[in-house]
Amino acid sequence: MRNFTIYLTGLLCLFLTKVFSQDTFESRAKSIAIKIENITKDEKAGLKEEVEAVNVELEKGIITKEQADEKKQKLAESRAKAIEFRVSQAQTELVNLVQEKVDGKIKTNDDDFNFLFFHKSDGKNHDKFMKCQDSIKNFSRTTTQFVFALGINNLVTNKAVANSDYRYLGSHFYEWGFTGNTRIFKKSNLLHAKYGMSVMYNNLRPTDDRLFFDSGKQTSLEKSQFKLDESRFRNVYLVVPLHLEFDFSRTKKSGDKTIFRTHQSIRIGLGGYFGANLKSKQILKYENTDGNDVKVRTKGDFNVNEFMYGTSAYIGYKDISLYAKYDISPLFSDNSIDQNNVSLGIRWDWN
Repeated sequence: MRNFTIYLTGLLCLFLTKVFSQDTFESRAKSIAIKIENITKDEKAGLKEEVEAVNVELEKGIITKEQADEKKQKLAESRAKAIEFRVSQAQTELVNLVQEKVDGKIKTNDDDFNFLFFHKSDGKNHDKFMKCQDSIKNFSRTTTQFVFALGINNLVTNKAVANSDYRYLGSHFYEWGFTGNTRIFKKSNLLHAKYGMSVMYNNLRPTDDRLFFDSGKQTSLEKSQFKLDESRFRNVYLVVPLHLEFDFSRTKKSGDKTIFRTHQSIRIGLGGYFGANLKSKQILKYENTDGNDVKVRTKGDFNVNEFMYGTSAYIGYKDISLYAKYDISPLFSDNSIDQNNVSLGIRWDWN
């Protein structure tokens, strides 16, 4: 799997190198052609300003018409010589570039692909590969992150979390997954579309030695006949999170290029998620009448909604954020009172 990931990253590096690199024959030749074009434009623009200055002197009577015509002639000749000199320099660069290509000093297509299969002992290709990896995010409007989050979890009952039937610190959630982060506007770094896929674990620990009982129609909390050392109800979901992210990271200049950085300043994400329940499980630990420790794991649907959706938001700095989620869909499908999962925790988004 690691080699496959390296290979894919190498292909991406190769593509970006071909498109954006200033070291290839094609890009350097194009740069010289643009330089020649700009030389002519710059000199003509300069001549126009100088001629206008001469016309101003003529209108003010500072010089005669004959003197003005003579000045304009000399200015035109001077600009023509400047164009000839500067263009000849650019043409020399082009000739040298072609010679470098002939001498094999500019990398060939084979050289481009070699670094995809470098060995640890091959320092040159390894350095090229690592440099290319570090440069990917500078050119792409989309970056990817590994996301991990954890925190406390509970149920909102009758629009309140107060006097909950579940332990506040003992009930927790954690989540991990991958996200894509795409800059929405070409020349602005503020707004990003954030999307991905995560696995979400919501755990509830009832108080007062109670456990969940599925009657077939409803799921309720019932008192256990044993003193419970552990009573935990876990739901695992596969979810698709969608957020609009405001990223206040400043851009960075690299020559004439603007690098749009992410996760370097304050970030705010607003959005939601939807997904499906993968499994529900209740875990009980207790000591029976014989003094033996017993651990029971019960898997079932417990009338948990097969699909879920909710709202979420986060605010943070760089990689770390304060993270909140609320399930708009109730946890149980047929219970007489709706109970909605709510979570608050810390989230990391690692580029």
